[in-house]
Amino acid sequence: MAYNLVARRLANATARSLLEDPVATADQLKALLKSHVAGDEERFRAIALQIAAHSARKGNVQLAQELRNLLDEARRTPAPAGVPRAVPIARPVGELAGLLTASYPTTQITDMVLPQLVQCALGEVVRQYRQRDRLRHHGLSPKRKLLLIGAPGCGKTMTASALAGECNLPLMFVQLHSLITKYMGETAVKLHLVFDAMVQTRGVYLFDEFDAIGSTRSARNDVGEIRRILNSFLQFLERDDSDSIVVAATNFAGMLDDALFRRFDDVIRYALPDATMVRALVENRLSSFDVDQIAWPGVTRAARGLSHAEITRACDDAAKAAVLADSTIVTTDLLADALRVRRLMRPATSRSRAKKAR
Repeated sequence: MAYNLVARRLANATARSLLEDPVATADQLKALLKSHVAGDEERFRAIALQIAAHSARKGNVQLAQELRNLLDEARRTPAPAGVPRAVPIARPVGELAGLLTASYPTTQITDMVLPQLVQCALGEVVRQYRQRDRLRHHGLSPKRKLLLIGAPGCGKTMTASALAGECNLPLMFVQLHSLITKYMGETAVKLHLVFDAMVQTRGVYLFDEFDAIGSTRSARNDVGEIRRILNSFLQFLERDDSDSIVVAATNFAGMLDDALFRRFDDVIRYALPDATMVRALVENRLSSFDVDQIAWPGVTRAARGLSHAEITRACDDAAKAAVLADSTIVTTDLLADALRVRRLMRPATSRSRAKKAR
């Protein structure tokens, strides 16, 4: 918010309101100034809206409208360099409490083992988000609506955490089981609440298992309500101009409606790790153990077709076995056995596909 000019004009308008009703607005004016000094844009805006509503109730419709116009102008005006834009502590309340779960990740993109192309794409999202006011000053929008596609366990959910950590934002996990209901029109109303929350509280909003919402509208088993949900999502996404990052993640790209792809700023595809990534995953996960004796060709063969998450869990299993054997050395056999056990845990169809891939 461009505090320097707009805040002064807003304070002048508030002062006029204070003269008309000193008791009711004195505390609001003090709270407004405190939020301005703290750089808390969300609280600043909320208090100003309270003052506008109070003025309207007192019959001063012109002043109330002037306050609202100033707030709209402030929202469109980029903040000057060095002015912080505070993110309020996210505590979903009321109906939102059942739709969103807030967390505060500290994960960074560098904590992840990703293909160079994916890492560059995510780095660009972070760079543009950090300089969003500069871009908007020139009539440009940062990349902030992302569709993540790939096999389970390849880092899509962790990507949302990393974006939140990099941008110092809360991660708002959308609870699809609460969002999607059997009652006609109710899901669209709840979607509206979520997109309203994006404006009020900046964050990374994750729609995991997005195919539950975004399935193609021409599917044979489709029902009218599913079409309405998708249409509502498309409309909300199209109109959304908040400062939040929207992340939709799915394992089933083929199920998504074609209209979705052009609504996102970027579509990022995740793949199973190759030999280079397998080694990086193992070395990262077992950094506190001696892995100098590992014969990498044998390990990469055992890991072929497994996801990032499965390889990470196999590393943990091998580490536990080493600790219980009073050793700090993870051998090729120990790790390869752990990887084979992980493969056996997969459903029969997944094991068959992995065998063909080898």
